Amino acid sequence: MKWAIPGLLSVLLLGTTPALATTAPTLTLAQQAKKADLIVRATLGTPVTVKEADLTYLAYPLTILETVVGDAAQLPQQEGRPALMVLQGLQDLPALQSGQEVFALLYTRRLDSPLVGFNQGLYPVTAGAVSAGDITDPAKLRDAIRAARSGQ
Repeated sequence: MKWAIPGLLSVLLLGTTPALATTAPTLTLAQQAKKADLIVRATLGTPVTVKEADLTYLAYPLTILETVVGDAAQLPQQEGRPALMVLQGLQDLPALQSGQEVFALLYTRRLDSPLVGFNQGLYPVTAGAVSAGDITDPAKLRDAIRAARSGQ
């Protein structure tokens, strides 16, 4: 019986230990490209709130400028267009703005965020350039993605 109190104390202390945060490993562009179900160059539309069961999403309708890999029809639809459906209140999401042109490396199944690599798979096109490591030319980004996919 004399061991019961220290044992109980251990259990109580372990139960109050704070949980460690989970971090996603950084994926290379090639790793992102291989994981993606769909890769598009698109312009983001104005987001709307969409309620599904007990979840609330922000839906960003997409104007598809180019499909690099996959079929954009596999994405959820919003306003008659494919859409990014992102769980509302999701932290660490890249800044998404209406009218923004992006390369998006996406999962097509419903998740908190459809962006590959815990939101790593988004490359904004700003003033005709992207920032993807050493790649700044959107055409070279597209070629690098296709090369990574063909190397699967």
